[in-house]
Amino acid sequence: MIKYFIYCRKSSEDEERQVLSIEAQLTELREFAKLNGLFVVREYYESKTAKEPGREVFNEMLGEIEKGSATGILAWNPDRLARNSIDGGKIIYFVDTLKIVALKFPTFWFEATPQGKFMLSVAFGQAKYYTDNLRENILRGIRQKIRRGELSAKAPIGYFNEPRLRTIEPDKKTFRKVKESLEAFAEGEYTLTAIQRKMFSLGLVGKQGKALHLASVRSILENPFYYGHFLYRGEVHPGSHKPMITKKLFDKIQIALVANGKPRKKRGAKNFQFLGFATCGVCGYAITAERHIKKSGLQFIYYRCTHKSKTIKCTENHFLRETEFAKQTQELCQKVSLPDEWRDEFLAKLGEWEKESHLSSDLFAQNLRISISDLKAKLDRLMDGYLDGGFELSEFQQKKNALMSEKKTLEEKLSDFERKGNHWLELVRNWILLANQAQNLASGEKFEEMKTFLKTIGSNPRITSGTLSVEFKKPFSYLAEFQPTARSADAFLRTNSFWWTRGESNSLPPECKTGALAR
Repeated sequence: MIKYFIYCRKSSEDEERQVLSIEAQLTELREFAKLNGLFVVREYYESKTAKEPGREVFNEMLGEIEKGSATGILAWNPDRLARNSIDGGKIIYFVDTLKIVALKFPTFWFEATPQGKFMLSVAFGQAKYYTDNLRENILRGIRQKIRRGELSAKAPIGYFNEPRLRTIEPDKKTFRKVKESLEAFAEGEYTLTAIQRKMFSLGLVGKQGKALHLASVRSILENPFYYGHFLYRGEVHPGSHKPMITKKLFDKIQIALVANGKPRKKRGAKNFQFLGFATCGVCGYAITAERHIKKSGLQFIYYRCTHKSKTIKCTENHFLRETEFAKQTQELCQKVSLPDEWRDEFLAKLGEWEKESHLSSDLFAQNLRISISDLKAKLDRLMDGYLDGGFELSEFQQKKNALMSEKKTLEEKLSDFERKGNHWLELVRNWILLANQAQNLASGEKFEEMKTFLKTIGSNPRITSGTLSVEFKKPFSYLAEFQPTARSADAFLRTNSFWWTRGESNSLPPECKTGALAR
């Protein structure tokens, strides 16, 4: 008597549909076996696609057939057994070698004859053709969605998949919470673990109601979807969904992620006020602090490199006493401070610029549009080069993503400028007042405010040979570099008039590039 294995398969990932479909197949096959007097020794079932080889239960069943535990298979249809050429070929090979002497299907007739094996191979081929054709149809639909700027995937946290319109829309419950978290991280005061705790406090949790994993938090911070683009298979595409943040803020987040992205161990309350502010100027690793207590009871705090780099042999052996650290912090604030008399002269100069800015604004907007048009042309040439075989896929994606990022930045600048007009004048006024306030800040001992100020107007605080340094952003860098021997507003404006002309400032908008501001 021929022994049969029953095999049932369902490819859907929906648990309820899997159970119902497999249960329905089992019921039908049991009744078929009973009506036809088939001797079933075991039942196999699994929920997995057959378009690719590698099904565990299916391979287990074939292994038992090789051992001789059964010589027949009962399934609902040939496409339940295989939708790929490898698994289909195994079944036909087992029939050829008589390891399988009978295949029974309620919906398909088969006999182990040349004609029967040919029809079985046709059935397997049809199943594979259906899968391949379905895949092409799905991919064509995905490509069309991408052309429309729609991400064909699950919406990231803060958004939801709108089932009726098949779009991705802001989620009223989480949109503002995610935006608040992104804006907070961009300030540079949060580590990954700190922003993870903030997200949890706002109610942004994982599936189990627990805090989001750090990998998920990093994925949110690096996701271009939040500024209006989306990433699909390593390639950036413009999106049609509502952006949560600007590209400028996203770039700030990436800078903060590099500086504060690594989880840090919790430290004891040792009251080291400059801990975490600077890094080693030689190896780039963190600066640690030590407390030394003399026999007399006097306490001294020193800062030094941790020497934890495994790739760079750090030669920095200097210690920086906390009192000297504080003194140098004050001096750095003083270097970029604006005296009261300078403030008055600068504000007067600003009044003149307000009257002369209209022509320069039109020229700036025109220059931006030209730059955007040039980038579009570069993207077209890049695509032509890729289609002609001039680039590998990875190289093409890397170059395209960089151009798309630059184009988005310029588009935001143009949009912001068209919306705000000569708002840059207000930014210049704010800079003058901020630099003037730095003078009062430097004369006190509010070191937390000093650190925040230096992080705002500079980057990369480092200690080298016992000296603290900061890379000041423009135009603060011009104040820091200006010779103290000639510190007067008039001399500064004459000496540094080019920076107003060229607009090489991270603190001012790029409309200063027009040339109309240099007088």
